[in-house]
Formats: sequence, structure tokens, C-alpha cells
Amino acid sequence: MEPEKTLHGLTREEFEKFTLYAHATNDRASNLKRAEILGFGGKETEIAPGANVRVPANLIGRRSFIGLYCYLNGKVTVGDDVLIGPHCSIVAGNHKFDPATGAFTARTEGGGDESVVIGNGSWLCSNVTVTPGCKIGRANLICAGAVVTKSTPDYAIMAGVPAEQVGEIDPATGEYRWYSRTGKGEGK
Repeated sequence: MEPEKTLHGLTREEFEKFTLYAHATNDRASNLKRAEILGFGGKETEIAPGANVRVPANLIGRRSFIGLYCYLNGKVTVGDDVLIGPHCSIVAGNHKFDPATGAFTARTEGGGDESVVIGNGSWLCSNVTVTPGCKIGRANLICAGAVVTKSTPDYAIMAGVPAEQVGEIDPATGEYRWYSRTGKGEGK
């Protein structure tokens, strides 16, 4: 007798094993295997447990890491060598108020470019939110808890809600240059 298939074409046992696997392990080998199972394999991409990655595979760069319980949805391009920390939310498109229904039932994707780009070599620390339409520059450090609402230059250090540039990274040395609390002081 053939085992009964679930809605997703898996047997109940297969579904339970995959669910456990998808949420229980967090090591390089498992993260690479998880990326392969989810269609992002062959590029040394790692996907940590609980990540929900709803973007085309060709939009995720090589050697990138998508952290625990992240959510990526829509036309989100992740460059090469990007680190996305745990619990980040990166979405392209949004809900919009529809006067006809009196609720947020309309979508914004049709009105313009709401794609999101995360530049090569960038690091998004934990709990970062990137809003639709933002382009994160090359080698950005987006500090924990930041909400990015506008595009950023290359080598920027961004922090806050909404995120503001609080420093920059020297591309030749890797040294961080922090701006003073009163503006872009510190030798600028």
C-alpha cells in the first residue's frame, strides 16, 4: 500500500522529518544542505533554521548566509558574501490602504520599483528590517535593530530607527570610522 501524500507531495513521515530538520540544526553542513533542499544549492549559500526565503534562487549570491528565522519575500537580490543575521525582515512590495474595502487589501508592487538589493559583502546584524525599494550599498554594516527606509552608500555603517549613517568603513584597511553624535566630525 502506497503511503498517503500530504498537500506538498510528501508523506506525513517525510514532512515531519523535514520540519524537524528545517528547525533543529544550525551548523555549516546542515545550512548548506538546507539551502540545497530549498533550491539555493551549488553556490555555497547557507540558510539557517526557520528562515523563510521566498525569492527566486538566481537572486541569492554566492557564499551568502541567511540567518535564523529571517524572512525574505519578493524581488530581493542578495549579493555575494552577504551575512544576514537572525530575525531580519527584507521585503519588496507592501500592502496599501484600499478605500473601496476600507482595509489594507491593495498591493504596491505595480506602482514602481520596490525591489530590494543587498550589496556584496554587507552584514545585516540581528533584527534588521529593510523596507521596499531600498538599495543597500557594497560592504555595509547595518547595526542590530535598524530599520532601513532609504538606500545607502557603499561602505556605510547604518544604525537606528529609521536608520541613519553613523560611520563608514575604510575599504583599504577595513577600519571603522564612527561619526560623532553631533554630525560627521571625527576628521571629516
